[in-house]
Amino acid sequence: MSDLRVVIADDHHVFRMGLHRLLDSVPGIAVVAEAADTAATVAAVRDHDPDVAIIDLHMPGGGGVDATAQIRGQSPRTRVLVLTMHSDHVMVRQAVRAGARGYLLKDAEPEEIIGAVRAVHADQAIFDSGVADRMLAALTETGPAKPFPQLTDREFDILARMAAGQSNQAIAARIGISMKTVQNHVSNILLKLGVADRAQAVARARDAGVHRPG
Repeated sequence: MSDLRVVIADDHHVFRMGLHRLLDSVPGIAVVAEAADTAATVAAVRDHDPDVAIIDLHMPGGGGVDATAQIRGQSPRTRVLVLTMHSDHVMVRQAVRAGARGYLLKDAEPEEIIGAVRAVHADQAIFDSGVADRMLAALTETGPAKPFPQLTDREFDILARMAAGQSNQAIAARIGISMKTVQNHVSNILLKLGVADRAQAVARARDAGVHRPG
């Protein structure tokens, strides 16, 4: 039987190296590549076709949610396991919506991480117990449906900022991402909304009451 192939994506070199050593010590698991930013993560998955990608949420170049969405779009066979320090329900929901199959915190025991890698490879959903509680609470929230459900949370936020009159440069500065990343998000928004340009997207957003002042 061939090894379970893993890509590790984390911008902290020491943590990434330790995780690499842990997984390589396990019979039947092989780390085939490492990455430290979003673009390198997506490229590593494309080039190595791993069974599992372990991804941190906060990385340069767009972050782990964007990387997860791109991986699920281009390499649907690869399962994504988020391994992060962030346990709030918004981050959990964004990761799950992007296609993550598992979500663990970085203080998980080594055996938990190894078990989670095997579980997501077997197409099982696995979550840290505290994260699972937050996710269940978020799933049971009631309230009016959000417009444009086809958009990710980040795309929805950017659309709202566009509708408020913010330029790409202002959006990039306010949410701490690059201009290129904002431009990529805007292109995705136009495609998903089926509109030809930014003005049409803004008009649809304002008609739906989507607006983010300031």
